[in-house]
Order: sequence, then structure tokens, then C-alpha cells
Amino acid sequence: MTYQDPNPPQPNPCPQPETCPPQPFRLEAVVVCDQYSDFLAHTLPHNKFLFDRIVVITSYEDRATRKLCEFHHVQCIPTDLLQSRKGEFHKGKGINLGLAALSLKGWAVHLDADIYLPPQTRLLLQQAELDPRCVYGIDRFNVRGYPAWAAFQGEPRLQQEAETYIHMHAFPIGTRVMHRHAGGYVPIGFFQLWNPSVSGITRYPEEHTNAGRGDTVFAQLWPRARRGFIPEIVGYHLESDDARNAANWNGRITAPFTHA
Repeated sequence: MTYQDPNPPQPNPCPQPETCPPQPFRLEAVVVCDQYSDFLAHTLPHNKFLFDRIVVITSYEDRATRKLCEFHHVQCIPTDLLQSRKGEFHKGKGINLGLAALSLKGWAVHLDADIYLPPQTRLLLQQAELDPRCVYGIDRFNVRGYPAWAAFQGEPRLQQEAETYIHMHAFPIGTRVMHRHAGGYVPIGFFQLWNPSVSGITRYPEEHTNAGRGDTVFAQLWPRARRGFIPEIVGYHLESDDARNAANWNGRITAPFTHA
């Protein structure tokens, strides 16, 4: 006699869809640094450990940046594409040269040479559940002058505290950018985070001959609904004492960022 279960299991009326295993979080960066080695000397030794790979683009004339990258064992690609010797700054072409050297298999960041990211940046990005169809920006503190930065390094004010609070009082906050014709908020070029493999956007605009507009054109490749903001992270924008808006868009003219 064969035993029959009086309550046989019933088929699941709502089968669960198959899920893909989570992909490892990969974060890469490209930095264009031409005559900015005095800033890069403060940002690169820290920022490089936040990324799986970071590439620095510079001009052949900028030997200080090349030497700095060699010291910190970071890939540096010299090029004539920037055309800084002509008094121009084709930053988009430099960014594309850097992007071509990355795997672009995860998240990519276009990062300015004078931006120092807080130590928890990678952790906070990992847990932010970012949408790979979006481009993201952050806020930045404006750190005016080497003495202010040196004092902060000696006794830093907390930015993220007790995994609960985000403090915004260390330095003045830089201005955000919005364009009415673009629908509003535009993440600008000091920090732009996106997923090239999912978005399909793997190139930067190249038509501009200075650092003034290419970043906003790039951000507008995404509709407003896909331009996100990450409030947990505030970068530190290092500035010379004589910095003003657009001061170095056509090449470096501000004073050296040094203790002297």
C-alpha cells in the first residue's frame, strides 16, 4: 500500500523572480591635473585609497604632477590634448583619455585635482543604493588658503558623527548649480559620479576650450529625474587665497597652495 500525504504541498501561486547575485562595488576615477600639483599633493595621497583605480591626466610640461604620481604609484598619462601651452584647456579631451584607461565596469567619478574627499566616502557610496541609471553630485566646502587647511588637518572637525549626524559647519559651503532650461539641479565637474556600463555614457563633451561649460553639458545628458544628489558626502575644495570664480578655467593663474 502506497502512503499518500493528505496535505500535499501546493504550487506557489506567486513564484519569486530569479535574482542576480550582487555585483562587487567597483569605483574608479579620472583626474585632470595641469599645473595643479600643489593641490594634488594634498588630495591624491588620500583619495587614491578610496578607488579601485585612479588615473591622472596632465600635460607633458607639468613634470611636477608626473613626479608626484610616480611617487604615489598612481598611473599618470601625459598628453598634448589639453593644449595648455596655447593658453587653452581642453579638459573634456583629457577626461576622455582617462576614461579610456579605466575598465568602466562599475562606477566612475570625474574628480577635480583640488577636491579632498572625506574618509568615509567609499563606505557611504556603497550603502547609498545608488541607481546606475543616474548621475550624482555632492556638496563641497570651500577651504580658502593653505593655513586654514593646515589647521583643519591638525584638528579636523567631524563631518560624519556617530553614524548619525552630518555636520556642515567646517567651512563655507560652495554654491550648487541649477539651470532653468535644464529643469533644475546640475551636478558640476568637481565631482560627477555615474555608471558608464549601465547608462551607456562613456564619453565627455570635447567641444569646449576651457573648463567652463563641459561639465554642465555632460550632466545634462541625463534628464532632471536622473540627476541625483548625495547629501551624506561633502568634499573639501582647496583654494589659494586669491581664488575667485572661474579664475583657472583657462589655465592656472592663482597663487601656489603652500605654507609660504
